[in-house]
Amino acid sequence: MSEVLTVENLSAGYGRAIALNGVSLKVAQGEAMALLGRNGVGKTTTLNSVMGLTRHMGGRVLLEGRDVTRLTPEARAWAGIGWVPQERGIFRSLTVEENITCVATPGRWTLDAVYGMFPRLRERRGNFGNQLSGGEQQMLSIARALVLNPKILLLDEPTEGLAPIIVEELLGAIRRIVRDEGMAAIIVEQHARKILKITDTAVILDRGTVVWSGTSPALMADAEALATHLGVGHHRVAG
Repeated sequence: MSEVLTVENLSAGYGRAIALNGVSLKVAQGEAMALLGRNGVGKTTTLNSVMGLTRHMGGRVLLEGRDVTRLTPEARAWAGIGWVPQERGIFRSLTVEENITCVATPGRWTLDAVYGMFPRLRERRGNFGNQLSGGEQQMLSIARALVLNPKILLLDEPTEGLAPIIVEELLGAIRRIVRDEGMAAIIVEQHARKILKITDTAVILDRGTVVWSGTSPALMADAEALATHLGVGHHRVAG
């Protein structure tokens, strides 16, 4: 499989503070990566740095072999990096349908395609963004990223603060997007057992550096790594 995103020895931060120190990642076409770690270790900063939202201090970001390190965040989005931030980033004063169509570009992911993936959005298409539940706002945020027809999706804590039934619905949609549609993705998630089941590879960060990298099944079987870096027991992940 060809590599969609390559992060080479990336160092970045905010102001003079270094938050990432030599992070390297590779995500192939049709592959989903779980980006894991305790709070404050650099997971969100990694996604922000791939999007160009931090101060670059070293290393490169390549999209399908093209060096995008010096591009603006907007240019990276148009180049094919789809971003679903923690804050969701929807327009609260626009309707669901306006939120989607105002950013759509030609490609596989059309308005009808995202409505097919998220039937709730079709039902709420005339509602304003501020009239949606938290789960519906998250679905809309993912739909907005998809209709840009990106080469890779970056999802930052997509299930945070949502009811369990909505979490399962969202994870099912993400699973279909990466498994059935072949979308490359990096998914930041606090709960390893939720995300390892639907990803191919996993990376654990600690203090801005990569401390574990391998396949998701290998991490599920590595009780020591789970306990040491995530504070999770093996039986909880496998269940």
